[in-house]
Amino acid sequence: MARTHYIAGNWKMNTRKAEAVALAKDLVEQLKGKTNKYMIGVPFVYLDAVAQVVKGSNIILAAQDCAATANGAHTGEVSTEMLKDIGVQCVILGHSERRHEIGESDELINKKVRRALNEGLEVDLCIGELLAEREAGEAEQVCAFQLSADLAGVTEEQMKRVTIAYEPVWAIGTGKTATPEDAEAIHKFIRGYIAKLYNQKVADEIIIQYGGSMKASNAPELLAQPDIDGGLIGGASLKAETFVPICVL
Repeated sequence: MARTHYIAGNWKMNTRKAEAVALAKDLVEQLKGKTNKYMIGVPFVYLDAVAQVVKGSNIILAAQDCAATANGAHTGEVSTEMLKDIGVQCVILGHSERRHEIGESDELINKKVRRALNEGLEVDLCIGELLAEREAGEAEQVCAFQLSADLAGVTEEQMKRVTIAYEPVWAIGTGKTATPEDAEAIHKFIRGYIAKLYNQKVADEIIIQYGGSMKASNAPELLAQPDIDGGLIGGASLKAETFVPICVL
């Protein structure tokens, strides 16, 4: 089944306000009229400024996290209501850096996923294994557990607003990447497991991105694989000259 490529940039804890606005303007101009699906995950403090730039364009604005609860006495948290209020359309959840640096559990991630979906936002859900888990032959087991736990209570209808980003943790920010064949094998497994959790129609339609150091040099081979539908891109998304070439493939 042909699926639209979905190329997403995760800016992580990078840029200053002027840089964020300038990069967003470059992307709006250079991706105008292009037919793939595009998203940028912007630091909380610059979301409002970037929202003004991408409004009305073909670029989806995403936050890099959200609170699992509604507005209230939750110091330091940012609610889905606040994000929607400034034009955010999507939330990146379950990223390995939040799982392993911040210590987010699958139970918490699931609460955030359901909160975002119940508020009408899209979710880009990240899953993936550590190097030790891959070397122990547990990559599929880890991905299956995360999918089951993180999507618990998510309806078939809500799955239309879910994207899965497979990010082998050992390949993030290390310069390492899975071979296209290795990446495809896990993507194919993920699609099959989604079919078990839901049905074949949901599995056929869901977009599964590769999130392990995709860049212009390896993107063509990765995106040529039948079950790799796009990329969740970190470092290469911080400059238009390195991000746009991937976007237009």
